[in-house]
Amino acid sequence: MSASSNIPARLDHLPWSRWHWRVVLALGIAWVLDGLEVTIVGSFGSMLERPDTLALTATQVGWAGSLYVGGTVAGALVFGRMADRLGRKKLFLITLAVYMLATMATAFSPGFAMFAVCRFLTGVGIGGEYAAINSAIDELVPARVRGRVSLAINGSFWIGAGLGAALSLVLLDTRWLAVDLGWRLGFLLGAVLSVAVLVVRRHVPESPRWLMAHGRAHEAEAIVSAIEAEVRSERPGWQPAAPADTGPQFARTALPGFRQVAWVLLHHYRQRSAVVLALMVSQAFFYNAIFFTYALVLTRFYAVEPASVGLYILPFAAGNVLGPLLLGPLFDRIGRRFMIALTYGLSGLGLLLTGLGFLHGVLDATTQTLAWSAVFFLASAAASSAYLTVSEVFPLEMRAMAIAIFFAVGAGIGGFAAPALFGALIETGSRANVFVGYAVGAALVVVAAGIAWRWGVDAEGRSLEDIAPPLGSAPQRPPPR
Repeated sequence: MSASSNIPARLDHLPWSRWHWRVVLALGIAWVLDGLEVTIVGSFGSMLERPDTLALTATQVGWAGSLYVGGTVAGALVFGRMADRLGRKKLFLITLAVYMLATMATAFSPGFAMFAVCRFLTGVGIGGEYAAINSAIDELVPARVRGRVSLAINGSFWIGAGLGAALSLVLLDTRWLAVDLGWRLGFLLGAVLSVAVLVVRRHVPESPRWLMAHGRAHEAEAIVSAIEAEVRSERPGWQPAAPADTGPQFARTALPGFRQVAWVLLHHYRQRSAVVLALMVSQAFFYNAIFFTYALVLTRFYAVEPASVGLYILPFAAGNVLGPLLLGPLFDRIGRRFMIALTYGLSGLGLLLTGLGFLHGVLDATTQTLAWSAVFFLASAAASSAYLTVSEVFPLEMRAMAIAIFFAVGAGIGGFAAPALFGALIETGSRANVFVGYAVGAALVVVAAGIAWRWGVDAEGRSLEDIAPPLGSAPQRPPPR
């Protein structure tokens, strides 16, 4: 049995308020933590090669990055399914707890084996965050600003990256801390930050849309009414949306099985699936190829001291933060397809030109960093738009699972291979070998730009239920066995 509901329209009608800021800050911190983790390992990579720390090789540093990505794949798949079954809120509390415990354990690693296992488990927690939180954010944020908010939140990864870079300048300075102590404190600080976030997240409500799909209409009504009351007290002249005679149909159905999920992805929305796959694979390779080995390039080819790597990450992180913030509103105003194709295409061209400069030795450490910062000003918005796309173009009942599947495939193909591959290429000491990797990354995002332009969805300003009706709608039901 299905019933129409005006709850999506009421959520989309809400003006931006303090309540929205609390939700964004409480949930968006996941990407800050991810950026902190990745940057700490990237900044500490050369230091961890020292015999008085963990004595890792460049290849082992690369594999630690790949195992972290592998963990995010496993976490996304496991916890994504659970987020659709148990709800967004339970999962974004559980996944943060997994991250907290794993990153704390990393600080006590005696060698590569435990370090690698802990990096994998840390990735499990972060991967689960991607699925649960992208679902929750899109389901709580008004449609008219969904693009810019999603891009800004996904881009906040680089706030964590900047924080990690700044911390590395202190933690790797042997004038203040022993060589084998600083990197351990970096991981402990991540765990401490996650405890504070866990406390704040407890006050974020369950997604009313998810509640409606699971037959809990009274709870959904109570949550939306409470939000409207809070907004009305903040803005006395504002009025909630007028009751509508009709609305999207929500039917209480069992969690869609893998057969139904496959039918929706491969048959009903096969063009959307092709677009999302291209966007996720290309951005994963593009980003992980560069950033997981960022410190190794600086230290091996430009003779930058390991303790100074953080100085070169700060402008890179700034470009990555500013890209989604400044370009994000254009994804709502101009449209998804045009902006996705533009940012992906220009990112690929920029990386290719920067790679040529690296190959021919015309760049030094400073100009290489500035060039990368300019490229990733665009690439950060592009990569964030991939997560926006996958979270808004599939039905509510399988949204978290769809995010998990495409994140897993993208990270598995583009992210897992890239750090290990580039670690091995850098270890050869050949600029030509490293440039080949850059050229591959550039080609992937240019191809993705063309696919997005041809088959992308014009989702700007539209309700999630208009973009992809709930599975209870008859046209989306798979044929009988």
